[in-house]
Amino acid sequence: MNKPLRRVALAMMVMVVLLMGNATYVQVIKADELRDGPGNTRTLYDEYSRQRGQIIAGGQSLANSVETDDKLKYLRTYPEGPAFAPVTGYYSFVYGANGVERAQMNLLNGTDDSLAFDRLSDMITGEPPRGGDVELTINPAMQRVAYEQLTSKNFQGSVVALDPKTGAILAMANAPSYDPNRLASHLKSEALAGWNEASQAKGDPMLNRAVSEIYPPGSTFKLITTAAALQNGYNANSQVTDAPSITLPGTRTPLPNYGGNTCKGNTLTKALAHSCNTAFAEIAGKLGADKMRETASAFGFGQDLQVPMRAAKSDLGPMADAPSLYQSGIGQRDVRVTPLQNAMMVAAIANGGKLMKPELVRRTTAPDKSSISEMQPEELNQAVSPEVARTIRDMMLQSEQNTKGDGKISGVEIASKTGTAQHGDPDDKPHGWYVAFAPAEAPSIAVAVIVENGGDEGAEATGGSIAAPIGRAVIRAGLQGGG
Repeated sequence: MNKPLRRVALAMMVMVVLLMGNATYVQVIKADELRDGPGNTRTLYDEYSRQRGQIIAGGQSLANSVETDDKLKYLRTYPEGPAFAPVTGYYSFVYGANGVERAQMNLLNGTDDSLAFDRLSDMITGEPPRGGDVELTINPAMQRVAYEQLTSKNFQGSVVALDPKTGAILAMANAPSYDPNRLASHLKSEALAGWNEASQAKGDPMLNRAVSEIYPPGSTFKLITTAAALQNGYNANSQVTDAPSITLPGTRTPLPNYGGNTCKGNTLTKALAHSCNTAFAEIAGKLGADKMRETASAFGFGQDLQVPMRAAKSDLGPMADAPSLYQSGIGQRDVRVTPLQNAMMVAAIANGGKLMKPELVRRTTAPDKSSISEMQPEELNQAVSPEVARTIRDMMLQSEQNTKGDGKISGVEIASKTGTAQHGDPDDKPHGWYVAFAPAEAPSIAVAVIVENGGDEGAEATGGSIAAPIGRAVIRAGLQGGG
């Protein structure tokens, strides 16, 4: 072969190699990314040609697909819309997916590996391909009550309820919320209007406050300080200060009790029952930052969680000096928690100190309703010993007796703690918290409630007055066995 022909042959070989390399890169390495990319309308049209699986809770359909006569064959619908939006999320031709719709995407749209046999069977029998179903742990009655309690008073906030023994999420409600039906519309103009309305509305309705927002926990954090104290030499009758105010060490800054009152007792039990700031600030100072962090970590602070939506991490902040340590001991300064984390904290106390991983998906099934996966309760940690958990429970029973607010349940003992968290609001409107579990002797429900910015009481609000009635109503709905 002469020299010019050799050059042509070599160039052609290089081009063939490059072509094969590019084809391999696109069809093998980048295939999943290109297929799942938001701009791949071919994949979306393919997905909408199949009947998407249902999202179910308590035997009720929270999300299903109905056949249409437009070019997108199936329309996603949400029968109870805003009340369940924080768990279902949305599924939109224009805006993609969120919540369980996103976390369980492949199962719902039928492309999950676990459904390979079903796809093959459908191909052979000529049946139209379908997605699998996702059954949630949500108790619909508790979810509705949580949402109605928040929205009926035009509150902004969140409610999370857990089964302490299994970690099953029984309720996850937010207010304000949004209607996923509007985002699911096949009319682009309607989906756009729904998206703009939800994303630009006051209070950020599309924010899943339960798992994505972190708040100062206020006095609910005293349960962590109490647990740290009991594990480090304190007991229920240990003497603590009852001073109406103390001065933060190395400063002239006073740290008073609520209302500047002397604490009604000088034991650890009385301090928690009356939520005395001065006592818990001094306890944190004596314990030190390391022991406070260790205890908080045992209850889940700093842990990376997916339920299956990813939850923001709760944190104590730097606690770089003694004043910040004192303030952290009462849940102020830089301490931040999600409502989910606060529910996990009381669930662990209710469960003899055993912290369970929160889970939202109870079961997944194939289109023929055969089971694919079942929730397996997972223990994350033994946060405190059963003895310490029982001691805190008994203290929380006394706290509930001192907590005002409506909705107390006759014949049911509730163990609880309130929190009233300052957060730099210019009008001094605090966030109100209520964390609780019931029945105290055999807990089946643990709940965390936050009402932002004083609810309807403004600067006069407390956790007991605005959040406790909501928590009790959700517990009542759960104990009545509503589905």
